[in-house]
Amino acid sequence: MEYQPAVFALEDGSCFYGIAFGAKKTVVGEAVFNTSMTGYQEILTDPSYFGQIVTMTAPQIGNYGVNTDDIESDLPQASGFVVREISPVASNWRSAQSLPEYLADNGIPGISGVDTRTITKKLRTSGAMKSCLSTEGISGEEAVRRAREWSGIVGIDFVKEVTCDQQGAFAGTEESCRPFTVVGTQLGTKKEDRKRYRIAAIDYGAKDSILKNLYSHGFDVTVFPATCSAEEINAFDPDGVFLSNGPGDPAAVTYAHDTVRSLIDNYPVFGICFGHQVITHAIGGKTFKLKFGHRGGNQPVKNIETGQVIITAQNHGFATEPDSVNERAIVNEINLNDKTVAGLRLKDRPVFSVQYHPEAGPGPNDGTGNFEKFYQMVAEYAEKR
Repeated sequence: MEYQPAVFALEDGSCFYGIAFGAKKTVVGEAVFNTSMTGYQEILTDPSYFGQIVTMTAPQIGNYGVNTDDIESDLPQASGFVVREISPVASNWRSAQSLPEYLADNGIPGISGVDTRTITKKLRTSGAMKSCLSTEGISGEEAVRRAREWSGIVGIDFVKEVTCDQQGAFAGTEESCRPFTVVGTQLGTKKEDRKRYRIAAIDYGAKDSILKNLYSHGFDVTVFPATCSAEEINAFDPDGVFLSNGPGDPAAVTYAHDTVRSLIDNYPVFGICFGHQVITHAIGGKTFKLKFGHRGGNQPVKNIETGQVIITAQNHGFATEPDSVNERAIVNEINLNDKTVAGLRLKDRPVFSVQYHPEAGPGPNDGTGNFEKFYQMVAEYAEKR
């Protein structure tokens, strides 16, 4: 096998030379790192990674291949992929193809044989940076130039690039959603005699496993584009509203702020990650860009009101300014690593949000109870309608 050279360059002038895999292509994006040990397929297909070049801290990636069941969206969403070693063998009974083949088929370039520890330490010290990854043989100097010329992520609306085109029902079934069980209950493991409720899920870049979790908890889900209006949601007349994860700067999607500002006065609302940040702006709060973000499956979160600590999966580069939401909301969860806001609830409305992924995919299932909390909130509201 003939090895092809590749280069990964950062805007500070750093260049990392390695071996190309995946597509023959040159891309630019925000350089970030993910600390998950497994789940590279879910990470690559998570729409929240749109516009980003992802470095994995686990030393070997690709050893169990790629399958058709664990994708979070139809196509890979990350711009590029950086690994220490790409596994020469893909061994798993569900594997349909190798990771390099999958990325090549979908036009995503990758680089292996680079020191991902150095890259990660650099991003932790200097912060997430603009970057360029090329498997087309360009020079390091050219790659640095392209990285510096990229517009960056602040103030950019990436949501319109990943949201659905039109309103549509999520085609959940008992069989397809069976793996998404609720710890400590029989939900997801057998047919439940519980009333189902209709919710409108606004798609800012929703992962498939989120929609499956909603279905398995008792919701019939209809997905709406991110650009939908409050009037469209009102015409659908849901029992509740869900706000999904998504990529880019939450301050840039003012149309989403306006829609949610109207919805929170009329429905129970649950937001995660980007949806949490949209709620922040809808109630007059502000968000700020984290130095290097939270991306991985080992983020500790504490509920201030109950004292409970859970380990969560996270993937975001922005966070809520806590003092900016005090008038309307209570910050009830914090990230124990850096004390940033990890959850809030409105003081006078059945509205709450979390800055993590309760569906995991990949990651721990500690946060799954948020879906049941939303179900109980919707059920109480529906009974009063």
